[in-house]
Amino acid sequence: MTPAQRLDALFDTESISSLLNNRDDAIRERDLSAGYYVPAQTFGNLVPQLQPWRKWMQDRGFSFQFAYKGEGIANTGGGLSKGMDYAHELTLTTRFDLGKLVGWNGWILHAVLMERAGRQVTTDYVGDHRMLLSEVYSLSGHMAAHLADIYLEKSLFHNKVNINVGRLTLTHTYATSVLLCTFMIQCSAPVALKSQAGWSVYPKASWGGTIRLRPMRDLTLTTGVYASGPLTSNPSGWAWGGEEHTGVMLPIELAWEPFFGKKKLPGHYKIGFGHDTSHYDDMLGSIPAAYRHDYLGHDGGPRDTFYFEADQMVYRKGGDHQMAGGYLLAGYIHNTPSVSVWSDQFYVGASLLGILPYRPFDRFGVMYSYYQISHNLTEGQRLRQMAGMSMGAYVNGPQTHAATLEAYYGIPVVPGLVMQPVFEYIMRPGETSVIPNAILGGLKILAAL
Repeated sequence: MTPAQRLDALFDTESISSLLNNRDDAIRERDLSAGYYVPAQTFGNLVPQLQPWRKWMQDRGFSFQFAYKGEGIANTGGGLSKGMDYAHELTLTTRFDLGKLVGWNGWILHAVLMERAGRQVTTDYVGDHRMLLSEVYSLSGHMAAHLADIYLEKSLFHNKVNINVGRLTLTHTYATSVLLCTFMIQCSAPVALKSQAGWSVYPKASWGGTIRLRPMRDLTLTTGVYASGPLTSNPSGWAWGGEEHTGVMLPIELAWEPFFGKKKLPGHYKIGFGHDTSHYDDMLGSIPAAYRHDYLGHDGGPRDTFYFEADQMVYRKGGDHQMAGGYLLAGYIHNTPSVSVWSDQFYVGASLLGILPYRPFDRFGVMYSYYQISHNLTEGQRLRQMAGMSMGAYVNGPQTHAATLEAYYGIPVVPGLVMQPVFEYIMRPGETSVIPNAILGGLKILAAL
């Protein structure tokens, strides 16, 4: 996740924060908000000797980050069978200051290249085909050089408006946060949102653009227009001409960022909406002849998504930036039920810094999430089951709901290296009661050059 460009407010005042903090600004001179969005949670680089060379390049208009993320996850009980899978990604994130390089003052070119390889424990050993329990192996599969984001950025009107145009990943801009991306299952956005076609999810990017502005010091408004299409189209990221487009995605998000109390505890409260003009079939599917007089069905249509996400720091520890402390998190996602696999999801969790003595920079996270399958999908599967028809690939019964519990403990080993033991418990794999609940454990490693 790239750092968010800091914006100046259109109006030098506050919204409801003025009622909560009448003696202080919501966005203060120290600008604590800047510390919330960070490119990776590795706190430095493994090779600090490169810093003079990196600064020399940055002064001339080019900067980069090269990162490794590896995940080994084992199913230790329940699911289909015991077993372990490994997956990794190598990511090169680059930034070109076109003002210094070619004289286009104010324009920045961002590009992300990556390599992914491995296998997915969710399908191999757990038996679920609608969500992923590890983060890095998805969509693109094995790709030696996948092109993810590549876009131009510019700030306008004395840094009061910021635009991004090109190939962008929606869920790196909307419905996400650095805290969500410390969890494997919910990164880079909650499952009910990122699994829907139209919401392009890393490393899948879409043609389009976003505009951000800050109406008041504690409010940020983000909206844009993106091409919509299947998440699995163009798996390499390079075949732009052959990419399938089915409509247009129109997202909008309003974020409120207040600070509370003498310790200036930050919170981030987001409400968002997305309208996908693509035509989606009714999830009821093919109705057996014996039941057609009772079920008319419909032709489907576009899809709408509503979401609310919140996190609030509840204690401060280790500094005055926005990652220095412990947070509580919660969120809710709703999709148009008739044309969506997941109709609803809610989650609650915590991300806590320094809970063990003498380990001030370790971070512990825990999150419970509940997922509701579309009633239309469930009913269609039930009708086909009663008629002796196939309910679909990998479906062993009418699917209704599932839930996950995830916990991790992140340990900064040295600057540029984090080791993160992970525990996961998935209830109702495959969204039925046929497959036993699965218990998983593993290790995630983050390293930055």
